[in-house]
Amino acid sequence: MKPLLLLLALFPAIASAQQSPVGRWKTIDDETGKAKSIVEITRAADGIFSGRIVELIDPSRPNPTCDKCKDDRKDKPITGMEIIRGMKADGRAWSGGTVLKPDEGKVYRSKMELVEDGARLKVSGCIAFFCKSQLWERQP
Repeated sequence: MKPLLLLLALFPAIASAQQSPVGRWKTIDDETGKAKSIVEITRAADGIFSGRIVELIDPSRPNPTCDKCKDDRKDKPITGMEIIRGMKADGRAWSGGTVLKPDEGKVYRSKMELVEDGARLKVSGCIAFFCKSQLWERQP
């Protein structure tokens, strides 16, 4: 009986973890369908979410830098780079921030939304009226 009570006590914590973008995500290129990186999303004390590339999967060259970036990330290593900035809770989604696509050096207005019961994260980036989305896979 005690293991069941413990499981029931932990269930809200497990459920809420799946309703947050916090964690590690495998990014999937929307054009090729190939895995590109592992991004770790964190939440600061002020409630703002950000995400860093913690691993590149099959990079085009060793230790690549963001040579196309135009902001403070210019010529910095892509591994360890913050690519999601300023995301805030917006109902059941997160918005108000930006996402960087390092291979293009472009920064997009962004929105994130959990799908498939938290197993995937839909990340959208927009410039003007042009928007693209990717589905990222939650990692253990």
